[in-house]
Amino acid sequence: MRTRPLKVALLGCGVVGSEVARIMTTHADDLAARIGAPVELAGVAVRRPSKVREGIDPALITTDATALVKRGDIDVVIEVIGGIEPARTLITSAFEHGASVVSANKALLAEDGTALHAAAEEHGRDLYYEAAVAGAIPLVRPLRESLAGDKVNRVLGIVNGTTNFILDKMDTSGAGYSEALDEATALGYAEADPTADVEGFDAAAKAAILAGIAFHTRVKIGEVHREGITEVTAADIASARRMGCTVKLLAICERAADGQSVTARVHPAMIPLSHPLASVREAYNAVFVEAEAAGQLMFYGPGAGGSPTASAVLGDLVAVCRNKLNGATGPGESAYTRLPVSPMGEVVTRYHISLDVADKPGVLAQVATVFAEQGVSIDTVRQQGRQDASGEASLVVVTHRAPDSALSATVEALRKLDTVRGVASIMRVEGE
Repeated sequence: MRTRPLKVALLGCGVVGSEVARIMTTHADDLAARIGAPVELAGVAVRRPSKVREGIDPALITTDATALVKRGDIDVVIEVIGGIEPARTLITSAFEHGASVVSANKALLAEDGTALHAAAEEHGRDLYYEAAVAGAIPLVRPLRESLAGDKVNRVLGIVNGTTNFILDKMDTSGAGYSEALDEATALGYAEADPTADVEGFDAAAKAAILAGIAFHTRVKIGEVHREGITEVTAADIASARRMGCTVKLLAICERAADGQSVTARVHPAMIPLSHPLASVREAYNAVFVEAEAAGQLMFYGPGAGGSPTASAVLGDLVAVCRNKLNGATGPGESAYTRLPVSPMGEVVTRYHISLDVADKPGVLAQVATVFAEQGVSIDTVRQQGRQDASGEASLVVVTHRAPDSALSATVEALRKLDTVRGVASIMRVEGE
C-alpha cells in the first residue's frame, strides 16, 4: 500500500458533509484498505467557522473555499454545498488545479453538467455524482457502467422522499395535503421552504440527469416537464383508491418507440396497487430501469438523509481515489446519440378527469362528444348525483392512451361546455 495519503477537500459541512467527515475518520483503515492508500481530510470549507463540529479538527476549518481547491496538493474535492454558484466555479477551479470531484449537486449537474464534464475531460480528471440522484441507492453507476452494453428504453421511479412521504400519509391516514406537509416538516423530511420538493424541481433535476445517462444524450432541467403535488387533494387520493390505484410523484424518462427522440417528465400520477412502486412508503425512493437485454430492474432504498447520501459520496470517493492511483479516469459524459427532447404534448399517456356537471339528461352524451372530437377514446365513466339541492353531479372519466396534447385539448373543450360547472381534477394514469 502506498504510504502518502490522498488528500481530500470537503466543501460544505452540513448534514451530509459532517457525516462524510465522520465516516472518513471512523472508517479510515477500511477505506485505506479498499483504495490502496490512506485518505486524509485536508480541509473543510464552511460558511460559519464558529460552529462546533464534533470530530473535526478545528485547524481544518476554513471559510476560503477558493483557496482550498486551488492548493495544488488536493487530490479529490467533495462538493456538498449545493446550488449553482459558487459550486460551479469551485468545481471548475478544482479541475484546473489537479483535483477530481465528487458532487451531490443535482441542480448544478442538471443545469450545467455538459460544461462540467468537458472541464473534467480537458484536465484529465474525474467527475462522479452518485449522490446527486437517489441518496444511497446505486443508480448512476449501474446506468453508466453496468448497463453500458445494453439499450435502456425507460426509467420510471419515485426520486423524492419528501413528496412520497406526503402522498403516502394522505393515502394511509386520509389527511389533506397541508396536514401531511406539516407532519413531514415536523419529522424533518421537508425543508422550512419545501418548494423545491413539492413543486417537483428536485425530481426534475434528477430526471434530467437520469435521462442523459440512460439515453446517452444531453437533457437539461428546462427540458423536463414538471408538475408538483400541491394540487393533489384528498378527493384525488380517494378516487385513485376506488380505481385500485394510489398516487405517486413520478419521474419518467422514455425513449420514443422509433428511437429518434426522448422525453423526460415529472408529475403526480395514479398507479395500480399491483405495481411495485405503489408499495414504496414514507420517504423511500424506488426506480425502475427497463433495458432491452436486462429487462426490468428495480432499485430501492432511502433517497435522502445524511448517512444514506454520505454512503453514495464515499462510494464515489473510493472509485475516484482508485482511479487516481492507477493513473486513469472513469467514464465521462456519453452524449453520442444527440437525441432531441420531445415536448410533453407528444407523450402518449392516460388521463383521470373529475368533472362537476349539471345533473340532467344528455350531459354524458355531450361530454362523450367532446372526447370523440379530439380523438380520445374513453375507457371508463363513473357518474354520481349529489345528495343536496345543488343540481350537480360528479363525473369521473378515465381515458385510453392518447397524446398528451389531445388530452389537454379535450380538457379545455370540456371547460367550455355549459353543462360542465368545473374541472375538479386532472391526473395522469401510469404503470399499467
